[in-house]
Amino acid sequence: MDILGTGSNILLIILGFGLLIALHELGHFIAARWAGIRADGFAIGMGPVVASYRGGIGFRFGACDEVVKARLGRYPIELTDEELTKEGLGETQYSLRLLPIGGYVKMLGQEDGNPGATSENARSYSKVPIGKRMVVVSAGVVMNILTAIVMFVVAFMVGVRFESPVVGQVQPGSPATTAVPLIDGVPPGIESGDRITRIDDSVVLTFSDIMIASAMSIPGKPLQIEVEREGRDAPILFEVEPVDDEVANLRMIGIAPAASTRLVDDDALDAPLKAVVGDATAPRLPGREILTAGPSTVSTWEDFDAVMIAASGQPVDVVFGPRMDGDTTETVTMRATPIYEKIDYSQARPEGTGDWEIGLLGLTPLVEITGVVDGSRNTEILFPGDIVLQIVDVAGPRMSEFRDALSKRPSQSIPMLVDRNGTDTQVDARTDASGRLGVAINYAFDDPRIARPFNRSGLEDPTTTVVAKLQLMPRTRIDSVEGVPVTDWPSFRAALRVATKSALDNGTDATIDLSWTLPVIGSDPEQAKITLTAKDVEQLHALGWTAPLPGSWFDSLQTTLTAHGNPLVAVSMGFRQTWKMVVLTYLTIDRLIGGSVSVKQLHGPVGIVHIGSRVADRGFMYLVFFLAMISVNLAVLNFLPLPIVDGGLFLFLLYEKVFKRPPSIAFQNAATLVGLALIGTLFVVTFYNDVMRLAG
Repeated sequence: MDILGTGSNILLIILGFGLLIALHELGHFIAARWAGIRADGFAIGMGPVVASYRGGIGFRFGACDEVVKARLGRYPIELTDEELTKEGLGETQYSLRLLPIGGYVKMLGQEDGNPGATSENARSYSKVPIGKRMVVVSAGVVMNILTAIVMFVVAFMVGVRFESPVVGQVQPGSPATTAVPLIDGVPPGIESGDRITRIDDSVVLTFSDIMIASAMSIPGKPLQIEVEREGRDAPILFEVEPVDDEVANLRMIGIAPAASTRLVDDDALDAPLKAVVGDATAPRLPGREILTAGPSTVSTWEDFDAVMIAASGQPVDVVFGPRMDGDTTETVTMRATPIYEKIDYSQARPEGTGDWEIGLLGLTPLVEITGVVDGSRNTEILFPGDIVLQIVDVAGPRMSEFRDALSKRPSQSIPMLVDRNGTDTQVDARTDASGRLGVAINYAFDDPRIARPFNRSGLEDPTTTVVAKLQLMPRTRIDSVEGVPVTDWPSFRAALRVATKSALDNGTDATIDLSWTLPVIGSDPEQAKITLTAKDVEQLHALGWTAPLPGSWFDSLQTTLTAHGNPLVAVSMGFRQTWKMVVLTYLTIDRLIGGSVSVKQLHGPVGIVHIGSRVADRGFMYLVFFLAMISVNLAVLNFLPLPIVDGGLFLFLLYEKVFKRPPSIAFQNAATLVGLALIGTLFVVTFYNDVMRLAG
């Protein structure tokens, strides 16, 4: 499985991250030379020396210092300035190390992990004036800030694309749905299509600005969100308080960015798209943009969704634009996908996770294999179109039961019975260490058979389901509703709605004939009457439609932040973005201490590489912007008042300036141990978070 992205992207991010650290150390080196401190070494990278250069030795593979040691019996750091001059040697070895992850400066009389490593040499770190040492200590941070400014300027000169601050889907029951309007005549709630322009006193330019404002919000203090809405001349001001999202571990208001009408250009989408169209010979659609749906021109996925919903399952001609020059437009007929009942099954989980299935009347479809991941150990065992009839000892497993059966059996052989092209086939699949098969799954909507039925409705409504008394077996086939044949789940839903239309109009209960066949050889169809209450009927007819192509298959709606080639504007934008990131980093630390931001959101080196490898796919300028943000973070974190990092060393210098003597070696050693413990703990926490994200 490709966890981090392409190898080239990973290498690019590692090199970029290493460059930022190397530039940080270059700041220390330049300042040390300015202060007159003897710098014995400047290294790019870490680990063994690959190549090096020192005056008097020249360039060589390996370390120049070993040549000096072999010639003079001592390393260059052990020689005086006079001895170096006499031997014609430069005072600094410039080296390239094996691991491209940063660099360091080796100054005479200064070691971060050993406060007692001092020197009486006049050019040692401890002997130069305190003011100069302060400059040396802070120079790395200054270099990272300057690097960030330059990178932001470069990015804005060319232009950087971000997700537009336009609202896409709004999560039902989220704070966004109950946002309180602060002007008269506006109903509550932020709506799909709204463009958010300001939050409190901050201008919103990208969707990430919205996410950051929500995540950094203070509990008990609602945000004031200004939106522009089509059809209104003036902006609307809402008040809304974000809530903790258990999945993201962030405070959020429950909105997603709007999707464009351009399908993601991914070969993996080709087969699912042809399945939606129902034509294996249909033209390739990934990378194409929807121009019109029916009579309507659409500009976002939400527009497309609205047209399909309005069609209520009737065929709609959808026109896709060309993928490239020379291509023609393609017209494809589609129908909206019916929405099914959401069945809560959290009663089976004591912690009440709020998990759910979808179906009708307490019935849910079987599980279907819709794809097999390249490189999966099950590529020759499971195939797209396989319908799961049994897994281990569970017949007709629901989606939740299927997943639970796998998660409880990591790295094991899993016996399964599948329907493959109408033939029951026994297979032995194998899970990985995380209890996964490496396949994509969905509900088998094209098959009228059922998984194990629900006897109770759920936690919120613990009554028995409509079909509970029938005691249907898993894999039972639904044959008809009121004599109307059922061939799949859409036809099952349609037949139920037709059979209960009169009851809906009259507001009464509905009694209907349901016919089915048990999964037993030689079984004849059986029939019984079931009664739906007026509430059941109302809920059945309230089930709507959605677009047959989910929004996740489309590129997000984009906006470009650019200085339009004006260098002065780019510099101004660069300074503003740098200051914004500095403030945001300090705010994140404040919210971590206050508890409104979860420690689970911290990223370590693995997480940075993971995110960065995906960032690289968004274009070189977005990568430059990403590295600029990392550079600001390095600057801020390095200047925190903690032992080991530059901020802690700066505090020691302030103490020495005030009290005319440095802190005791014992205190510095103790502080160093505390600093190492803090950094070690942070590394363990972030590494754990990174691994858990990748494993998930």
